[in-house]
Amino acid sequence: MRWLVAALLAAFVSAQAASGPGQGSLVVIGGGQVGDAILKSFIELAGGKDSPLVVIPTAGEADTYSQDWQGAAFLRRAGCAQVSILHTRDRKVADSPEFAEMLRSARGVFFTGGRQWRLVDAYMNTAVQRELEGVLERGGVIAGSSAGASIQASYLVRGAREGNQIMMAPGYEQGFGYLRDTAVDQHLLRRGRQNDLTAVVLKHPNLLGIGIDESTAIVVRGNQFEVVGTSKVAIYEHGRPFYFLDPGERFDLERRRKLQ
Repeated sequence: MRWLVAALLAAFVSAQAASGPGQGSLVVIGGGQVGDAILKSFIELAGGKDSPLVVIPTAGEADTYSQDWQGAAFLRRAGCAQVSILHTRDRKVADSPEFAEMLRSARGVFFTGGRQWRLVDAYMNTAVQRELEGVLERGGVIAGSSAGASIQASYLVRGAREGNQIMMAPGYEQGFGYLRDTAVDQHLLRRGRQNDLTAVVLKHPNLLGIGIDESTAIVVRGNQFEVVGTSKVAIYEHGRPFYFLDPGERFDLERRRKLQ
């Protein structure tokens, strides 16, 4: 009987464990201004200002984005010397090795904001998605703000085409999965969303919910993250009230607890 109890307990713990990427790092930003501390973390994790960086604006509304798109100017102003734009709305293009080639040398990738479903429609299960995973496998960093934050989780919230007030949308519930067994929401306090992830973890008890306010990020290395920026991050678990983390505080994803 003891072995059965132990096995069931182990299975329960395993089911409740979230995790970050095995290699590489993440910078998951809740929207708003990308402040100096967040930007510094991204550039350092990418290997410095001379490293090749790729910005993906596909969550936005425009059909085309030029290589001098002003949405990437914040990186150029910071002194980054190699900034390229990658964008398509055509899955066949996204699945071509030629289109995804610039990601093979990238040390950092930055997803800008917009609507998550556009990223799913363009890149899920394509060569682009596979090369993004390669960035992490080489020890690089993937960052994203707003929609670019939520897409990094395994469970995608606010993915509905009909509107971003819908938390759980059939057909748009799978993210890129760099944060496993996790759901990430954004604009947390600025848009009064602090209660929205509660319903998600109630329906999906295995998930860890992470809500991130604007001008704030979690910097993920392995199974731990640190809060960086100016506001708060909220943690959601099934059967427990959510609580906040402040800048400088750290969290263990696997054990689901704040680190002292």
